[in-house]
Amino acid sequence: MKNFLVSDWMSKKVITVGPHTSVPEAGHLMRLNSIRRLPVVDKKGKVVGIITQSDVREASPSDATTLSVWELNYLLAKLQVEDVMTKNPITIHPDDTLMTTARLLYENKIGALPVVDEKGIIQGIITESDIFRVLICWMREECVPDRTVTQ
Repeated sequence: MKNFLVSDWMSKKVITVGPHTSVPEAGHLMRLNSIRRLPVVDKKGKVVGIITQSDVREASPSDATTLSVWELNYLLAKLQVEDVMTKNPITIHPDDTLMTTARLLYENKIGALPVVDEKGIIQGIITESDIFRVLICWMREECVPDRTVTQ
């Protein structure tokens, strides 16, 4: 597992948002695509942040609020991803190893790393689920980096 590369196991079709995307829209994208986080990229594709389901949930109003539904929706619609995202997230490169990836995820208590090239441009994303997939394959001695696990 030491020599497995991020590029062989990352998700290459990564869904991203811009910093000016509304928080409700980002939450909708996550629910629609059954994902828990979205890299935030600028117009050139450079990673500037990451937003998670938890960020969206924390930005949502409490049930104890005295605001009306209309006021809540108005205020929430104005809230942008850049207001709640983690800025300058930890990233990894496609040629880094999965051992490095696993260590970064564990030591920083995070669930995913945007994968970027030398200019910081998004190339993919690798998550704790990808690491678990590799571990299962490795323990079965059936590792093939094609996103499938033999049953």
